[in-house]
Amino acid sequence: MAEIEFGWFIPTTGDGPHIGVRPERESTPEYMASVAQEAEKAGYEFALIPAGGDCLDAWIVGTYIASRTKSFKPLVAMRPGLMAPILAARMGATLDRITGGRAMINVVTGHYPDDLKATGDLLHISHDERYDRTREFMEIVKGVWNDKERGGFDYKGDYYEIEGGLSRPMPLQQPYPPLYFGGSSAAGKKVAAELADVYLMWAEPLPWIQGQIAEMEGQLEELRRTKGIKRTLRYGLRAQIVVRDTEEEAWEAARDIISKADPALKSSSEKLHARTDATNQKRQMDLWQQSKDQDYVIGPNLWSGLSAIRGGGAVAIVGTPEQAAERILEFVEIGISTFILSGYPHLEEARRSGEAVLPLVKQRLQAQGGVKR
Repeated sequence: MAEIEFGWFIPTTGDGPHIGVRPERESTPEYMASVAQEAEKAGYEFALIPAGGDCLDAWIVGTYIASRTKSFKPLVAMRPGLMAPILAARMGATLDRITGGRAMINVVTGHYPDDLKATGDLLHISHDERYDRTREFMEIVKGVWNDKERGGFDYKGDYYEIEGGLSRPMPLQQPYPPLYFGGSSAAGKKVAAELADVYLMWAEPLPWIQGQIAEMEGQLEELRRTKGIKRTLRYGLRAQIVVRDTEEEAWEAARDIISKADPALKSSSEKLHARTDATNQKRQMDLWQQSKDQDYVIGPNLWSGLSAIRGGGAVAIVGTPEQAAERILEFVEIGISTFILSGYPHLEEARRSGEAVLPLVKQRLQAQGGVKR
């Protein structure tokens, strides 16, 4: 069994107990550092730092929180099309060195087309082409990181042409910092199978996640069959979490998160999410639509109600610490070994979930003979 790792989330656009309203807390350096410190203390090992158009820069935030923590790792985004691959490789190697080998890389190919257009991405409406470009981008980044002889890396593709590419010094982590990758489309899965280390999914019901893992394993088998390349992947899940002493309190707390949002905002958010060409976001909205008659409950202790307001991984695990641990262990049983969790507000919920849920998961894995850090 793969080692299980738990990550938290750094709010870079403000924070508070409610969404769909103006954030009650500003994302000051001190506040973001306190979230990271609390998460580290509570047992989380790393933090995802978002990369949307309204977010503070993930690389700068990641460097800062690493300087304010002991072993906590920043998961920052490389964005093909918005960053040159050699520059990205140098940034990743630099972050890895100045943090003592703590860099983690999240390769982000897509977003809302309007956001990509606003940043100057000429492929903002060309979904599959963006993944073709991502393949070349990742090949270059890994190529210069693996250039042990220091002879320079050459590459000629459809989107990039490199002659004598160098990234010096090398990353501390060998062979390189781990590459996390999300993308639920066929094009995304193919690139992930070829080049990623951890394939990330947004939380969905167990059968949906099992289906995605099966598709990824099929891609890996196809890669072995057609190119003779044998690779393995770890699988990760991004989810919200709301835990309380009783299940009733947990559901009340979950619904309270969106209780102050204007109903008109919920309608506009639904339209915004519908405009994306990201397959994973469409899957989240399908879950939300399909579960309307069930108060957005999509499975035991799984709730899609936050999708009314927020995009991305909005499905929440809702229940007591014991129930949350049971749901997490069910995902472990089908192959998930990385969990990236978050809750509102992120400071208090890091403490609450880390102290209440993570020890239970570790204890039960150890009792089952599983490996857990």
